[in-house]
Amino acid sequence: MSEPTGLVDEAPTSGGDGGGERQSEPEAGSGVLRVFGRQLKRFRVRAGMERPEFGSMTGYSVSTIAAYEQGRRVPPPRFIDQADEVLDAGGVLQEMKEEVARAQYPAFFRDAARLEGEAVELWVYATQAVPGLLQTEEYMRAVFGMWRPLLDEETLEQRVAARLARQHVFERRPAPLVSFVIDEAVVRRPLGGWSVMRGQLEQLMLLGAYRNVEIQIMPLDREDNAGVDGPFTLLYRSGGDQVAYLEAQGRSTMVSDRREVQGIASRYGIIRAQALTPRESMAFVEKLLGEV
Repeated sequence: MSEPTGLVDEAPTSGGDGGGERQSEPEAGSGVLRVFGRQLKRFRVRAGMERPEFGSMTGYSVSTIAAYEQGRRVPPPRFIDQADEVLDAGGVLQEMKEEVARAQYPAFFRDAARLEGEAVELWVYATQAVPGLLQTEEYMRAVFGMWRPLLDEETLEQRVAARLARQHVFERRPAPLVSFVIDEAVVRRPLGGWSVMRGQLEQLMLLGAYRNVEIQIMPLDREDNAGVDGPFTLLYRSGGDQVAYLEAQGRSTMVSDRREVQGIASRYGIIRAQALTPRESMAFVEKLLGEV
């Protein structure tokens, strides 16, 4: 086995897309947030605005503005764009938007988030929950709400915002090729209730229609399944490098050893061959929708 290159992602078995939330980890990107907050306050003061006036112009409360300026909360991209324009910051705040966005993730996921955002191909095998890249916001909230120990509301909101931000991968141009194989048990498990699950199944139908996205279901009645070792993700970068990450019980390992990654890629090819085809899978999800 190769030596792991690092721990990744924010939620094991909660989105099929990475590593564990570890409450002892320091807040990711706290230094970046403090720098952004100081710049934000400097431009606000220069503009001669008090927090209530600035908040009313951007649609945020005074306490939220204070949290952004003190580096205690991650400001969303929309706020950064508004603040840059309202405070006439000349693009200074907007230039920090990418680094601030990465601060949404725990420290051990930032490298994985960067790789995911740069990948030209993504292959995901999911066995516990719908992959994070495919989740609806309601499904995310249900999943994060089930974590134990319980997440506080602010952390939950931050995690939801981070996972939603990752879905911008579908808006990239050129579009990456994305393949998912999802165990049938996942789409039959009504996390958050049947109304939430119905919305999630509709989301799978919507994204499965994208030309660059293939979603396959691994039926429960298959006698052969090469994925019995558990979920994983493969990322292919433009230079040809391949990276895999694996997850289990609050730990995630990023793997870059070529031979090991090739073995995981071969396994994924077999899994795809054993699963329903994308067309059959969409018909399966549509049938399931009619039952819920």
